[in-house]
Amino acid sequence: MAESDWDTVTVLRKKGPTAAQAKSKQAITGAQRRGEDIETTKKWSAGQNKQHLVSKNTAKLDRETEELHHDRIPLEVGKVIQKGRQDKGLTQKDLATKVNEKPQVIADYECGKAIPNNQIMGKIERVLGLKLRGKDIGEPLEAKPKKK
Repeated sequence: MAESDWDTVTVLRKKGPTAAQAKSKQAITGAQRRGEDIETTKKWSAGQNKQHLVSKNTAKLDRETEELHHDRIPLEVGKVIQKGRQDKGLTQKDLATKVNEKPQVIADYECGKAIPNNQIMGKIERVLGLKLRGKDIGEPLEAKPKKK
């Protein structure tokens, strides 16, 4: 066998910066001084806890000018909700729990401040057993016959 010279080589490497360290102001200025290429991108709506974006039209509606305004629950519907709730012996909180909404939503519906939502109206109708939409507001909700 030929005589081989095995040299042991030890390579020491410094670990690169973590993601948080690489994004710091200090790391960016250091990279600029060294002449390295830096890429920056702006994330749209980054770091915000917003599920619903406000468009220009909804902002206009929120200002509620004469020609553009949100329709509110009629006061008579609010009175029907209140009477039906009291007849069943429920508080606003109890009714809100049954329809999986906040108590403030029920309070807004009863005083006529709420913007009507058909899903919430349907839930309240089923719990109270009263019609809240259409012609026969305040009439008992008819049970639909089940199809066989």
